[in-house]
Amino acid sequence: MAQVDHLPIAAAFCHRIDLIKTVDRLVPTEMALGVGTIVQAMVLDTLSGRSPLYRLAEFFESRDAALLLGRDVPAEAFNDTTVARAMDAIFKAGAQAVFSGVAFQAAQAFPLDLTHVHFDTTSVNVWGDYAACGRGAELLDITYGKSKDHRPDLKQFVVQMLCVNGNVPILGGCADGNASDKTLNKVLLARISEHMRKHGIGEGGFLYVADCAVVTEGNLDLIGGNRFVTRLPFSYAEAGRVVAEAVTENVWELVGELSETPGTAARPAAVYRVAEKTVTLYRQEYRALVVHSSAHDHRRTKRLDRDIESSEQAARDALAPEARRKYLCRADAEAAAETLRRGGTDLHRIEAVVEELVTYAPGRPPKDRPRKISARRYVIRGEIIAKPEPIERRRAEAGCFVLISNVPREGAQAMTATELQRAYKDQFGIERNFSFLKDPLIVNDIFLKKPERIEALGAILLIALLVSNLIEFVLRQHVKPPQTTLPGWDGKQTKKPTAFMMRTKFAGIIVVRAGNQRSFGRPLNPVQTRYLDALGVSPHEFLWPFGGSA
Repeated sequence: MAQVDHLPIAAAFCHRIDLIKTVDRLVPTEMALGVGTIVQAMVLDTLSGRSPLYRLAEFFESRDAALLLGRDVPAEAFNDTTVARAMDAIFKAGAQAVFSGVAFQAAQAFPLDLTHVHFDTTSVNVWGDYAACGRGAELLDITYGKSKDHRPDLKQFVVQMLCVNGNVPILGGCADGNASDKTLNKVLLARISEHMRKHGIGEGGFLYVADCAVVTEGNLDLIGGNRFVTRLPFSYAEAGRVVAEAVTENVWELVGELSETPGTAARPAAVYRVAEKTVTLYRQEYRALVVHSSAHDHRRTKRLDRDIESSEQAARDALAPEARRKYLCRADAEAAAETLRRGGTDLHRIEAVVEELVTYAPGRPPKDRPRKISARRYVIRGEIIAKPEPIERRRAEAGCFVLISNVPREGAQAMTATELQRAYKDQFGIERNFSFLKDPLIVNDIFLKKPERIEALGAILLIALLVSNLIEFVLRQHVKPPQTTLPGWDGKQTKKPTAFMMRTKFAGIIVVRAGNQRSFGRPLNPVQTRYLDALGVSPHEFLWPFGGSA
């Protein structure tokens, strides 16, 4: 009896992309246990949610290896020495080449949209010295760098990936811990077209989608004739210029909501508007889309709030010394008040008026005539008033960002503003991949102290991510037709199923084995059956290796 949970589904997807045979072809060895089988075992271990990954033999002590790997393999075959040898072989064959070969098989097996490719990177923290890393030109340098997890005290390496369909990786690997996104974009851009052609991917052309690190003179030159869309940082004056123009002109094209799921009263979906502009960078003109979101950029909104506070304080500082002063002459007081009214700040004005202060002579005033005045002084009373128009304009600008692209507005490769924005929005799908790759227990075991093995591990984790996201891709394809849903959380139907959601539905599945015969410990329930139908996976996958028969 073995608890299999959702792993037969993951094994079925490994089989669809021919994982074992592909890795064995790319990494030939004389080992008794092929590297492909070891890789699939590590992928399934990763997708089980168990940690740490290195105790592979322990994992298979309670698993049906024949069901998950297509052959009976004793648990002790997955000892640390065997796994370490397999990882060394992967490094020798080229970890990135191994992953790209597997991803190519996936691109052949599934109807992925290869017209949009997304690139991004993340840093992975490690504990330990790793003093031997980076000594050779070909070795991964695990060192200090700009930590995206805000842990500058830890060494790190960088994982980079190129994805299609938002988050399905087709190219990726590890890079030095101090590698910059700008440099990694440059390296990728120099080889992406050749790689895509080599594997017959995106033969009709592709759109390169990346974050703002791609915006350098060298990178934009490398893009050449390839199409791209990215975000223009506000460190470029052109970004501020076109945003200010768009907000002032107030002529927007409504894009509407781009969220895959409808908003709620507590958390409404963002509504987008766009204005077309042109920017010039490094003597080259680009199409610019000023995008306004109803869900304002929180960082820029907070910065604006700080600017409003600073503006009000500056106006108060200008008013305070004048408010304490007493003038002997009204004309002087009026002149000072006028100076205050003409001054103020960009976001606040000072409303100043002159008041007369009268000092009377001592003694009881006479009954038949006015009190005798001994002195007259003039003071300024002021009030700080916010300027609504510039504040609202700045608030509108805070909700804007700028996309730049070389995609034409007309012709065979033309894309509308909405299509470009939707393509860029898919960039955030890649962000969900990174938490998958950041488990510190995985990258800190003793047999990973060599940079070669960490690089091989990076390829294995990317393969696991590929399998997981292919499962999610198939689920999302299933619910695309109107009125088609799957059971989600709390019994509610969803149009946005995830691989993790699927995993929870199959928790606790038991398969009883007697010889070569297997049976379910208890029948599949209707929810599990619906998920299997959506995935195109037969219940036989839980009873026979890769859905075969006795």
